[in-house]
Amino acid sequence: MKWRLRVMMLFEFGIWGAWYVTVGTWLGKTLHFTGTEIGAVAGTTAIGAIISPLFVGLLADRLFDTRRVLTLLHLLGAVLLAVAAQQTSFTMVYVPLLAYSLCYMPTLALTASLAMRHITSPQEEFGAIRVFGSIGWILVGLAVGAWGVEATASPLLLAAGLSVAMAGYCFTLPPTPPLARNTRFELRHVLPLESLHLLRERSMAVFALASFLICIPLQFYYAFTNLFLNEVGVVNAAGKMTGGQMSELFFMLLIPWFFRRLGVKWMLAVGMLAWVVRYGMFAFGGSGDLMWMLWLGIVLHGVCFDFFFVVGQIYIDREAPPALRAATQGLITFLTYGLGMFVGSWLSGIVVQTYTRADGTHDWHGIWVVAGAFAAFVFALFVLLFKDRKATAPAAVVGTH
Repeated sequence: MKWRLRVMMLFEFGIWGAWYVTVGTWLGKTLHFTGTEIGAVAGTTAIGAIISPLFVGLLADRLFDTRRVLTLLHLLGAVLLAVAAQQTSFTMVYVPLLAYSLCYMPTLALTASLAMRHITSPQEEFGAIRVFGSIGWILVGLAVGAWGVEATASPLLLAAGLSVAMAGYCFTLPPTPPLARNTRFELRHVLPLESLHLLRERSMAVFALASFLICIPLQFYYAFTNLFLNEVGVVNAAGKMTGGQMSELFFMLLIPWFFRRLGVKWMLAVGMLAWVVRYGMFAFGGSGDLMWMLWLGIVLHGVCFDFFFVVGQIYIDREAPPALRAATQGLITFLTYGLGMFVGSWLSGIVVQTYTRADGTHDWHGIWVVAGAFAAFVFALFVLLFKDRKATAPAAVVGTH
């Protein structure tokens, strides 16, 4: 069972990593889109995440087997990626990628909830399953970098092929019928409104707020790092960026160990602090003697992502009632990959455009300082306000579910 779930994660995140890392370079260097246009395209995934609770809360929790929902969404996604790869104007690129994101982003919460349904202890077991998502991201990143197609539409076509493969693989996943199938349907079930009641608890409310805010500076990284590295002269930037996912592998496997010693609050806090350090490295690093700073900023991705987003998924699974876990995962996806990254794509595009020079290059020092300062504010806010009600026994939290 665990290996079936691992392969699922391999495909799921390989699809995203195939196109999302380099799309800004294709748009900026080949199609000559502006910073705000690149930010808008990167923000299509955020809009998809905003809509995703409609799919997660209604289709997977109440109507259909999760496998069937995943199959349909990935097949539609493959077609839309292939269409987007043929376009050259902003509107004609934006529209199919927006439609694609409406299909893909719900699958993030669906795969997480499916995996947690079929394992005994998510705190102990989910990290070793989710780590294969990082492996998938690494493999496609190395392939795109070695292929030398970062500034082309080929990564979109690669992602389309992987989407077809994922749709076929979904037929091999274990049956995952909706837990709330026998409950009476009401219109309020279309949105995960029931999950909003969890925000009455201070710890969950602060976690949700911090999750939203930290995704604003996060979008600077996703939308513009590959363009930044190419512009400052880093060779095979896509391949080098997989160092971030390689560090994910290492830290993912250490999640149980850190849970016992740090607990939820300080793992989340360290994850946010790592974003501050990363942007500092990018602001002051370079491709020459200071390349070590860029490398450090890249490999910090393991801490940035695992300690906040993966631990956050486990925290939600621990706090939410069983029948609402998929919907609550969808709610947090809405706040993070949805609202947070939507605001982040808009803000990062404005900042990058503001720091664009007359010759088309960018003042990357200023851009990364803005992103780092915002991340530092979120870190301080979280440390001051968040209190984990189970922090007194972190070892028990890790070992039980």
